[in-house]
Amino acid sequence: MTRWHILALLFLARTALGFQFQTLASVGDDLVVAFGLDYAGIGLLIGLFMAPGVLLALPAGLWGRYVSDRNMVGFGLIAMAVGGVISTLAAGGWGLGAGRVVAGVGCLFAMIYFTKMIADWFEGQEIATAMSILVMSWPFGIAMGQIGHAWLAQAFDWQLPFQVASVYCLIAALGVFLFYRPPHDLPNKGGNTRSRMNSQEWRLTLCAASAWAVFNAAYVTYLAFGPKVLEGHGQSAIAAAGVISIGSWIMIFSGAICGQIVDRFGGRNFVLTVCMGGAIAALLLLSLPGAGFGASMLFGLIGMAPAGVIMAMAGQAMRPQVRAVGMGIFFTVYYAIMLITPPVAGAILDATGNALGPLWLAMILFAMVVPLGIAFQFFKGAPLKGQERAV
Repeated sequence: MTRWHILALLFLARTALGFQFQTLASVGDDLVVAFGLDYAGIGLLIGLFMAPGVLLALPAGLWGRYVSDRNMVGFGLIAMAVGGVISTLAAGGWGLGAGRVVAGVGCLFAMIYFTKMIADWFEGQEIATAMSILVMSWPFGIAMGQIGHAWLAQAFDWQLPFQVASVYCLIAALGVFLFYRPPHDLPNKGGNTRSRMNSQEWRLTLCAASAWAVFNAAYVTYLAFGPKVLEGHGQSAIAAAGVISIGSWIMIFSGAICGQIVDRFGGRNFVLTVCMGGAIAALLLLSLPGAGFGASMLFGLIGMAPAGVIMAMAGQAMRPQVRAVGMGIFFTVYYAIMLITPPVAGAILDATGNALGPLWLAMILFAMVVPLGIAFQFFKGAPLKGQERAV
């Protein structure tokens, strides 16, 4: 298989992550009625999907020195399927929370090693393009869920979206087990602990991780609370979900184009500045009655286009020898920020009674991406002092 075949395989498998993640947000209103939850509670349940990453991302990166990437991803996808099943059996918030945590553990392992696989295959050659395509699997899965989960919940019950997502996770795990192979020139795993990250790699990783985290936290806030804004303008829940999902579908294509632009012409920070300005403008436009379609188009075409460009920073932040551990650190930061953002956004909605409140939080988060990108470029260009010792 060529590296582009590998990318196609991993794209389809990684779609399971967004598809399973979106289940809770799509059936949130049903859960409020079924279990008497408030929206801060719904936000907490959304965030619990990210909770395991705060504690387990670094150990997961360390285990990658001894376990194959394929097995780590397969384990993660199977755990996500199990978590979805637990959620379907829930009789209250605690059961839903348990299912989200188990699925979140699986998502953590899968997400780290999907990213590492692509960084290994595309290092030094079109990595921004490859990462752009890979990370679009997340909004692709979410967009599938925004329409499919909402329809399944309305036509049948709130449990069915979790069940369908679990089946998809199992199919994805089977595909990875059967067809994935590592690149031939990948350094062998041997449990070698002598290769450690130097101080420059730490700084680059922390900048890249923070940029990726706030970018995604803003996106998730938009997905969870954007439909509420449109419902306030008189649209039905299904129609509002469909309009908001337009941005996720469009960014699948705009993201790949954006990656190609940066790979060929450079100018990453200029691209980030333009695109984050577009994201903020789209959220402001969403508040205007009748502007939902245009806002979602702008959000997908411009606002979310640099997702892969941001993720490519992770592959550029560290050497292959420390990539598994570095990805563990990267995702520790990512999960910490992703854990706290949904409940904060939900609490803002509860306190204000206005769905625009969480979107202001999203605008602030989008704005933070630009200075983090500038800091990354600064540290990337800073020379190491002599032969710096690894730390």
